[in-house]
Amino acid sequence: MVNEALTEKQRNVLKFIYERIRLHQSAPTIREIGEKFGFSSTGTVRDHLNALVNKGYIRINEGKSRAIELIKEALFQVPVLGRVQAGMPVYAAEDLLGYLNLDQFAFPGADVFALRVRGESMRDAGIMEGDFVLVRKQDHAQAGDVVVALVGEEATVKRLAKQGSSYLLEPANPAFSPILMTAEASIIGKVLQVVRDYSN
Repeated sequence: MVNEALTEKQRNVLKFIYERIRLHQSAPTIREIGEKFGFSSTGTVRDHLNALVNKGYIRINEGKSRAIELIKEALFQVPVLGRVQAGMPVYAAEDLLGYLNLDQFAFPGADVFALRVRGESMRDAGIMEGDFVLVRKQDHAQAGDVVVALVGEEATVKRLAKQGSSYLLEPANPAFSPILMTAEASIIGKVLQVVRDYSN
Protein backbone atom coordinates (compact mmCIF):
# COMPACT_ATOMS: atom_id res chain seq x y z
CA MET A 1 0.00 0.00 0.00
CA VAL A 2 1.42 3.36 -0.99
CA ASN A 3 -0.58 5.45 1.51
CA GLU A 4 1.35 8.69 0.90
CA ALA A 5 0.54 11.95 2.62
CA LEU A 6 -2.25 14.00 1.09
CA THR A 7 -2.57 17.70 0.46
CA GLU A 8 -5.40 19.43 2.30
CA LYS A 9 -7.53 19.59 -0.86
CA GLN A 10 -6.90 15.92 -1.66
CA ARG A 11 -7.85 14.98 1.91
CA ASN A 12 -11.08 17.00 1.63
CA VAL A 13 -11.99 15.34 -1.68
CA LEU A 14 -11.26 11.90 -0.22
CA LYS A 15 -13.32 12.67 2.87
CA PHE A 16 -16.25 13.77 0.68
CA ILE A 17 -16.02 10.52 -1.30
CA TYR A 18 -15.83 8.49 1.92
CA GLU A 19 -18.85 10.22 3.48
CA ARG A 20 -20.97 9.85 0.33
CA ILE A 21 -20.22 6.14 0.13
CA ARG A 22 -20.85 5.65 3.86
CA LEU A 23 -24.16 7.56 3.84
CA HIS A 24 -25.52 6.71 0.37
CA GLN A 25 -23.69 3.46 -0.54
CA SER A 26 -22.53 5.02 -3.79
CA ALA A 27 -19.65 7.25 -4.79
CA PRO A 28 -20.18 10.80 -6.04
CA THR A 29 -19.80 11.51 -9.74
CA ILE A 30 -17.03 13.71 -11.09
CA ARG A 31 -19.63 16.46 -11.66
CA GLU A 32 -20.83 16.21 -8.04
CA ILE A 33 -17.27 16.50 -6.72
CA GLY A 34 -16.72 19.55 -8.91
CA GLU A 35 -19.91 21.20 -7.64
CA LYS A 36 -19.05 20.43 -4.01
CA PHE A 37 -15.64 22.14 -4.19
CA GLY A 38 -16.38 24.78 -6.82
CA PHE A 39 -13.95 23.34 -9.37
CA SER A 40 -14.39 25.08 -12.71
CA SER A 41 -13.65 22.01 -14.83
CA THR A 42 -13.89 18.24 -14.66
CA GLY A 43 -10.18 18.18 -15.48
CA THR A 44 -9.40 19.63 -12.05
CA VAL A 45 -11.47 16.90 -10.42
CA ARG A 46 -9.67 14.25 -12.46
CA ASP A 47 -6.31 15.67 -11.38
CA HIS A 48 -7.28 15.23 -7.71
CA LEU A 49 -8.68 11.76 -8.34
CA ASN A 50 -5.53 10.69 -10.20
CA ALA A 51 -3.45 11.88 -7.25
CA LEU A 52 -5.60 9.79 -4.89
CA VAL A 53 -5.16 6.78 -7.18
CA ASN A 54 -1.38 7.24 -7.35
CA LYS A 55 -1.15 7.61 -3.57
CA GLY A 56 -3.07 4.38 -3.01
CA TYR A 57 -6.36 5.68 -1.55
CA ILE A 58 -8.87 4.94 -4.33
CA ARG A 59 -9.26 3.00 -7.55
CA ILE A 60 -11.34 4.04 -10.55
CA ASN A 61 -13.35 1.69 -12.76
CA GLU A 62 -13.46 3.40 -16.14
CA GLY A 63 -16.77 3.42 -17.99
CA LYS A 64 -19.00 3.86 -14.93
CA SER A 65 -20.51 7.16 -13.81
CA ARG A 66 -19.95 6.32 -10.13
CA ALA A 67 -16.70 4.49 -10.70
CA ILE A 68 -14.72 5.47 -7.58
CA GLU A 69 -13.87 2.74 -5.06
CA LEU A 70 -12.15 3.34 -1.74
CA ILE A 71 -9.16 1.26 -0.76
CA LYS A 72 -10.22 0.83 2.85
CA GLU A 73 -6.86 -0.28 4.19
CA ALA A 74 -5.27 3.02 3.15
CA LEU A 75 -7.88 5.15 4.92
CA PHE A 76 -7.41 3.78 8.39
CA GLN A 77 -3.70 3.06 8.65
CA VAL A 78 -1.63 4.77 11.32
CA PRO A 79 2.14 4.15 11.27
CA VAL A 80 3.55 2.34 14.30
CA LEU A 81 6.90 4.04 14.86
CA GLY A 82 8.20 2.11 17.84
CA ARG A 83 7.59 1.30 21.49
CA VAL A 84 7.24 3.72 24.35
CA GLN A 85 7.87 2.99 27.99
CA ALA A 86 5.14 3.37 30.59
CA GLY A 87 7.69 3.09 33.35
CA MET A 88 11.18 4.43 33.31
CA PRO A 89 11.98 6.05 29.96
CA VAL A 90 13.49 3.94 27.21
CA TYR A 91 14.78 4.88 23.79
CA ALA A 92 12.00 4.89 21.18
CA ALA A 93 13.57 4.88 17.74
CA GLU A 94 11.34 6.24 15.00
CA ASP A 95 11.51 3.02 13.03
CA LEU A 96 8.43 2.04 11.08
CA LEU A 97 7.24 -1.25 12.58
CA GLY A 98 4.13 -1.53 10.43
CA TYR A 99 0.65 -0.03 10.36
CA LEU A 100 -2.20 -0.11 12.83
CA ASN A 101 -5.60 -0.48 11.16
CA LEU A 102 -8.21 1.61 12.97
CA ASP A 103 -11.65 1.47 11.40
CA GLN A 104 -13.01 3.94 13.95
CA PHE A 105 -10.51 6.63 12.92
CA ALA A 106 -11.00 7.80 9.36
CA PHE A 107 -8.41 10.24 8.05
CA PRO A 108 -6.15 10.37 11.12
CA GLY A 109 -3.78 12.89 9.50
CA ALA A 110 -0.12 12.76 8.57
CA ASP A 111 0.87 14.00 12.04
CA VAL A 112 -0.67 11.00 13.84
CA PHE A 113 1.33 7.90 14.70
CA ALA A 114 1.11 4.97 17.09
CA LEU A 115 3.48 3.59 19.70
CA ARG A 116 3.25 0.28 21.54
CA VAL A 117 3.36 0.60 25.33
CA ARG A 118 5.84 -1.22 27.53
CA GLY A 119 5.62 -1.20 31.32
CA GLU A 120 2.94 -0.55 33.93
CA SER A 121 3.44 3.04 35.09
CA MET A 122 0.19 4.24 33.45
CA ARG A 123 -1.85 1.24 34.62
CA ASP A 124 -4.34 3.26 36.69
CA ALA A 125 -5.06 5.47 33.66
CA GLY A 126 -6.06 2.37 31.70
CA ILE A 127 -2.86 2.24 29.63
CA MET A 128 -1.48 -1.30 29.86
CA GLU A 129 1.58 -3.04 28.53
CA GLY A 130 0.97 -4.10 24.93
CA ASP A 131 -1.58 -1.35 24.27
CA PHE A 132 -1.11 1.06 21.40
CA VAL A 133 -1.28 4.77 22.05
CA LEU A 134 -2.43 6.94 19.17
CA VAL A 135 -0.34 10.11 19.29
CA ARG A 136 -0.54 13.47 17.52
CA LYS A 137 2.86 15.06 16.98
CA GLN A 138 3.09 18.35 18.89
CA ASP A 139 5.63 20.06 21.12
CA HIS A 140 3.20 21.49 23.68
CA ALA A 141 0.42 20.28 25.99
CA GLN A 142 -1.68 21.38 28.92
CA ALA A 143 -1.50 20.09 32.47
CA GLY A 144 -3.64 16.98 32.66
CA ASP A 145 -2.87 15.81 29.12
CA VAL A 146 -1.32 12.38 28.62
CA VAL A 147 1.80 12.95 26.54
CA VAL A 148 4.77 11.22 25.01
CA ALA A 149 7.91 13.01 26.14
CA LEU A 150 11.58 12.67 25.42
CA VAL A 151 13.85 12.73 28.45
CA GLY A 152 17.27 13.07 26.85
CA GLU A 153 16.97 10.57 23.99
CA GLU A 154 14.53 8.28 25.78
CA ALA A 155 10.76 8.31 25.37
CA THR A 156 8.07 7.78 27.96
CA VAL A 157 4.29 8.16 28.20
CA LYS A 158 3.02 10.06 31.26
CA ARG A 159 0.46 12.65 32.36
CA LEU A 160 1.73 16.23 32.32
CA ALA A 161 1.27 17.98 35.67
CA LYS A 162 2.16 21.41 37.00
CA GLN A 163 3.66 21.91 40.46
CA GLY A 164 4.33 25.55 41.25
CA SER A 165 6.38 26.86 38.34
CA SER A 166 7.62 23.40 37.36
CA TYR A 167 6.15 20.67 35.18
CA LEU A 168 6.25 16.97 36.00
CA LEU A 169 5.65 13.80 34.04
CA GLU A 170 3.38 11.89 36.40
CA PRO A 171 2.80 8.14 36.34
CA ALA A 172 -0.59 6.61 37.07
CA ASN A 173 0.79 3.92 39.34
CA PRO A 174 2.03 4.62 42.90
CA ALA A 175 4.97 2.24 42.39
CA PHE A 176 6.58 4.79 40.05
CA SER A 177 7.94 8.28 40.74
CA PRO A 178 7.23 11.47 38.77
CA ILE A 179 9.88 12.79 36.39
CA LEU A 180 10.76 16.48 36.54
CA MET A 181 10.59 18.27 33.20
CA THR A 182 14.04 19.81 32.81
CA ALA A 183 15.82 21.41 29.86
CA GLU A 184 16.65 17.88 28.67
CA ALA A 185 12.98 16.92 28.50
CA SER A 186 10.56 17.82 25.71
CA ILE A 187 7.04 16.88 24.67
CA ILE A 188 6.85 15.17 21.29
CA GLY A 189 3.15 14.35 21.18
CA LYS A 190 -0.23 14.19 22.87
CA VAL A 191 -1.95 10.85 23.37
CA LEU A 192 -5.33 10.90 21.60
CA GLN A 193 -6.54 7.37 22.20
CA VAL A 194 -5.55 4.02 23.66
CA VAL A 195 -6.13 1.00 21.43
CA ARG A 196 -6.04 -2.48 22.91
CA ASP A 197 -5.16 -5.52 20.83
CA TYR A 198 -7.28 -8.45 22.04
CA SER A 199 -5.94 -10.87 19.43
CA ASN A 200 -3.02 -12.03 21.58
